[in-house]
Amino acid sequence: TIVLNNPRRRNALSLPMLQCLRQDLLHDVKSRELRAIVIAAEGPVFCSGHDLKELSSEDDVKHHSQVFELCAEVMTLIQKLPVPVIAQVNGLATAAGCQLVASCDIAVASEKSQFATPGVNIGLFCSTPAVALGRSLPRKVALEMLFTGEPLSAQEALMHGLISKVVPEDRLEEETMKISHKICESSKSVLALGKATFYRQITQDLDTAYKMTTQVMVDNLTLRDGQEGIEAFIQKRKPVWSH
Repeated sequence: TIVLNNPRRRNALSLPMLQCLRQDLLHDVKSRELRAIVIAAEGPVFCSGHDLKELSSEDDVKHHSQVFELCAEVMTLIQKLPVPVIAQVNGLATAAGCQLVASCDIAVASEKSQFATPGVNIGLFCSTPAVALGRSLPRKVALEMLFTGEPLSAQEALMHGLISKVVPEDRLEEETMKISHKICESSKSVLALGKATFYRQITQDLDTAYKMTTQVMVDNLTLRDGQEGIEAFIQKRKPVWSH
């Protein structure tokens, strides 16, 4: 579990926060023991997005580029990791914070959570958050969020596919852990293959996607855990994964 822990700054994705987040995401990534990552936060705001003090004219263009480039690197890293990444959202997620939620593989939110891209209201359109939003939400829903800055409630976010599940606040951690533990019952190598394949095929046309995933199914059968799972099913026993 990675916890954004700067509630006084509304868990803003400052350059140091982004650097720590990248480091923590990569921590033990090659360990056989690592099976899932949960991103949570302290305080009433899950993440308010970029630290606007870093984006003032007092800093030069090189610094601004560094902030946005590192943010893009972290967001794409989440989908490149070999294990599922789950956002555990309890509160407000705005701008790049909303982007962070949209970039995670799974997102569980409390009923009080809200999601917004209000950059347009301060003259900084949420163009990079739009990349993740446009791939998670129907286009017109994403554009309404981007054009107006108005928030989605947790239930609206669920309805439109930005998050996976809405639960009462007092059950948020329990439900997130339930998903995590279920993931831990499966083979790490099989999940890694499946996650990488999902994100590859999602941008392809139908024929290309089926051609690629057909080969991946064949490749899956060559994995030790692929054969172990089938043998265990036939023998009516619990599989013993090698990961």
